[in-house]
This record gives sequence, structure tokens and C-alpha cells, in this order.
Amino acid sequence: MAKIRSYKNKKNETRYEFQLFIGTDALTGKKRTTRRRGFKTKKEAQLTLSRLKLQVENGELETKGASRHETFGNLYDLWFKQYKNTVKESTWATTKRIFRLHILPVFEKYRVEKITVVDCQKAVNAWFENGLSQYHRFINYTAKVLDFAISMELIDRNPAKQVIIPRNTQNTVQQNLENYYDKNDLKKFFKFLKDADLNPQAYIFFRLAAFSGMRKSEMLVLKWSDINFRSNSISITKTQSRGAGNRLVIQTPKTIRSERTAYIDAKTAQILRNWQKEQQKYLQAMGFPIGDNLVFSNEKNEMFQPVKPQLWLKYVIDNFDLKKVTVHAFRHTYATLSFAAGASIKSVQEQLGHSSYKTTMDVYTATTKQEQNEATKKLARYLDF
Repeated sequence: MAKIRSYKNKKNETRYEFQLFIGTDALTGKKRTTRRRGFKTKKEAQLTLSRLKLQVENGELETKGASRHETFGNLYDLWFKQYKNTVKESTWATTKRIFRLHILPVFEKYRVEKITVVDCQKAVNAWFENGLSQYHRFINYTAKVLDFAISMELIDRNPAKQVIIPRNTQNTVQQNLENYYDKNDLKKFFKFLKDADLNPQAYIFFRLAAFSGMRKSEMLVLKWSDINFRSNSISITKTQSRGAGNRLVIQTPKTIRSERTAYIDAKTAQILRNWQKEQQKYLQAMGFPIGDNLVFSNEKNEMFQPVKPQLWLKYVIDNFDLKKVTVHAFRHTYATLSFAAGASIKSVQEQLGHSSYKTTMDVYTATTKQEQNEATKKLARYLDF
């Protein structure tokens, strides 16, 4: 009977291994065994052992080298079972969609030992040429499955890690930074938003977005208990995500920095207070319980779908001929205008919950360059020679 044993690798890390009897060679009469090692958990080793035992019983694993003919699709299934237990539901649900839509259509039927660097290079090139912005992510996930194949001793090297990643020559950082409203644009937007025939929550939503820098996914799960009107602060501890079956789930933020306290100005706080009173009147009239309700909710007193703010925004832009931006633009707007108003890099980073200092610096650098350019233009107009 095969036993799972623990051992220490060169880095003194605990790993698990086993050796399984798979039959007798018909020609030599020698016993055949297969060995697997490098598992990080005993559960991972047990799952692999169970699968191999089943293959032996079905006559699918007759020699030591037979398992090397495993398909990428089968290996992905085994890898995903382990992966699913290490991340949040929204993360593994997204990963599953990525494999189903982009990776498995390319590699599913390949035998892992037959996948070459050329195969991987062709795949990443095709994703890039088809305009799929997450091509880096696709090849990285492919590499994770092939790393798993190495730990199972099915292959000796990872071809996905040897490709040349295509580079987008367009300045995507600059494109993202241009996705914002300046002071005049923002004033016009709110003027037209008030005139638009929309749910009154639309104005409050974008006011909060522009004056706090909160993410859409953070605002859509915001509850009244998260807002402290004494200090005009908001406790951000959760976010809206997509789970299995494309259902909406509420979970903790992805990074530690995303859990934070954000501050709002007195006028925005008053707008929220007024909305709270109006919302309570509506809920009472409709027979809903009054308590710790969502700040933004649909007619059933449930979370809005994440597309709702986008529809509000599109309506205003299309009907009033405004600059086209995304909902996320209001986060960039907060950062850009805060720097223009003289806020420090540190304060903006903490307010926005940027996990990377570089993200905040990109916005700051773009803002200061605009100011420098404007200063140069003013000087030239003044000198006039």
C-alpha cells in the first residue's frame, strides 16, 4: 500500500511524496512503480495518489512513462482543485472563466510533454494580436499548470516561461491617466447630471466617487453603518465581486491597503444625509425594514448590478455630448484634481488605497507635467516675442 511521506527540500521546506506500484512488466517480470514528489500539502499528494490508483485499476497506467501522456486539460482539472482552496471565490471564478474562454481552447487536448516553447509563443502572440489586454495573465496561468506538471515529474521544464512577451507600444498608462475630468468638465457633468431624467441615486453616486476616490465596487456594497457623519469618514472593508455562476458576492478587499478609512467633505456628507432620509421614506412606503441598509440599492432594496453606474454615465455623456470617460475615471479625477489643489502624494495614496506607490506617482507625475506645460505656455504668451 502506497504511503505518503514528508521530507525536506534544499530550502528546508516540508514537501510530500509517495511511490505507487503500478504493475508488472510483461516482458521482464519486474515490478513497475511510479514516484511523485514536491507536493506542498498532504491533501494535494493524496488527490494525486487517488487519481493514479484509479488509472491503475482502469489499466491506464501500465508503465512508468504512461502518465507522461497526460493532457493539459486533465492536468488543469487536477491543478484547479488545489488552486480553488487557496483563493477567494471571485478569484477562482475569474480564473475558471479565463481558462474556459482563452486557455483551454488552445491547449486542452495537448499532451503536456508535447507542448513546446513555439506552441506557447504562438498562443501569446495570438492573444496579443486579437487585442486581448490580459495576454500576460493568460500565459502566466498556463505556466502555473505546467509548473504543476513539473512537480508531478511529468515534464522537466516549463515552456511557457521561455516565451517572449509581446509589448504594447501604446502608452497605456498615459491613456488611463487621460481618462478623467478636469475641473470644468466635472462642473458641467454634475450640472447635466442634475438635469438628466435619472434615478436620484446617480447624482449621489458620482458625487461620492468624485469627492472620495472610492472604487465602484466599494460604493455598491456601502452601508450606512460604514459612514461616520461625526468625522465625515467612511470605513472601507468590503467590495463587490463576481463569484461562481456569475453571481454577485461581497468579500474583503484584495489588498491590505484597500481596507482603509476614506474622508469626505462636509457638503458631500450633507448630500448623503439628505439621501438617507429620502431613502428611508421610500423603504417605509414599500414595506421594507429600516435598518443598516445599503446606501445604493435597487427597487427591491438589493445591490445594484455593477453595470448600473456605467449605464447612468453613458446616458449623461450621450445626451449632453460630454467627454467620454469610464466610471473609474472619477477615481482618476479625484487623484488628479487633489494634486492640482496641492494635496500630498502620501495623503492621496492612503485615501485611494493604492497598493503600489508607483500607481499614485504616475498620476502625480502626469499632473505636474500638465502644470509645467501650462506655465511654459503662459510665459510665452506674456513675453510675446
